[in-house]
Amino acid sequence: MNRISSIDAAGAGPRAFVDWDRDPRVKLGDMGAELPQDGMVEEIRKSVHGIAKDVMRPIGMELDRRSAEDVIAKGSRLWEFREAYAQLGITVQALGQFDPEQIPDIFHILFEELAWGDAGLAISTGVDLLPHYMAAKFGNDFVAKTYSEDLIGCWGITEPDHGSDSLDSNGAIFHPNGNYGRPNCVAKITDGKVIISGQKSAWVSNGPIAELCILYCAADTGNGVDPRRGAVVVVPLNDAKITKGKPLEKMGQRALPQGEIFFENVELDIDHLLVAPEDYKKGVYAIHSEANALMGAAFTGCARAAYEHAFAYAHERKQGGVPIVRHQDVAKRLFHMARKVELSRAITQRITKFNTFNDMPALQAAMFAKVTATQHALEVASDAVQMFGGNGVTLEYPVEKIFRDARSSLIEDGCNEILSIKGGTLMIDPDLLAPTA
Repeated sequence: MNRISSIDAAGAGPRAFVDWDRDPRVKLGDMGAELPQDGMVEEIRKSVHGIAKDVMRPIGMELDRRSAEDVIAKGSRLWEFREAYAQLGITVQALGQFDPEQIPDIFHILFEELAWGDAGLAISTGVDLLPHYMAAKFGNDFVAKTYSEDLIGCWGITEPDHGSDSLDSNGAIFHPNGNYGRPNCVAKITDGKVIISGQKSAWVSNGPIAELCILYCAADTGNGVDPRRGAVVVVPLNDAKITKGKPLEKMGQRALPQGEIFFENVELDIDHLLVAPEDYKKGVYAIHSEANALMGAAFTGCARAAYEHAFAYAHERKQGGVPIVRHQDVAKRLFHMARKVELSRAITQRITKFNTFNDMPALQAAMFAKVTATQHALEVASDAVQMFGGNGVTLEYPVEKIFRDARSSLIEDGCNEILSIKGGTLMIDPDLLAPTA
């Protein structure tokens, strides 16, 4: 029988079958069934993984036990994390120096590794980038020239009366008899000025500590307020007419500061306007495509963390005289946990690449990633708690925290039910619709 060997003259590739061990077995790497990365990308992964392991995990666990006000207080270890993260030099300007082919891999690996360390802190770093990132994408160089990327960023879109419907600027999910009602925050656009008044909800990530906001709100151009014709404005938050509510106490992602922001006739030059009312739908579509892809990567990392904790525990914990991994049900559960991590990673990587290189990102595809990864993160974390048994629900072990962090993700950046409905409407092909009577 002919030996099956690599066709690569340099000798790379799979070993010949006859050279396999008699008991074939492959140990997957840190990133599962992943081929080796480009050297530069792998160096970035190792650097971020080191921060995630040595800084984010212990700090995230500590902040999880503190009050929301203590998390943001002077002397909190939140600032220690932010200082360590800043040393990585991950900015919009720096990312722009990489080969475009590398960007999707860097994006996914960055946020998977960060959320493997701590989901809340990972989301904090993600929203940090948004004001400058979206300004660059919309061709506004004023923001980069005027505001340092050292400023802590945030994204303000949801309001006390408007949650996931804030992400539905074309009204695709609205009931025919529904009424959006009164917007809580409005930008009045006049000649050369933008004047902002109103409130953004307590779910503004980084809100209590942010210094620069990318604000999505209704617009008034002199003909009344139409929430479907909103505005996207970059707002420095050092104005005395801007105040912040108390940081939000919540179940999960407690290391991520979230809170209300109030605007009282805040006046800005028109250069701060990224997206005018006539282009508002594009503005919402653009940021939502990016945010949902980021959520896919982050909660792949969250699921992976839960799986790795469970995997290690199953080899250490003995019941019935053997490590519990020897019990069939435990081995089966680990298999399905690993499968879900792999699926989340694969769909997020695939969609990130598609949306990077396609002429226009597919929002419904980004929603595939967000809904899949967050649902899998919850399921994997729940299985991890179950595998730890009674230990899983105690504060002594990390899986109960990961479970709480994962649970929040099904609501974050658009609750999954709304995303599924809106994503379904984006999949409708008008050319295939049967004519109506």
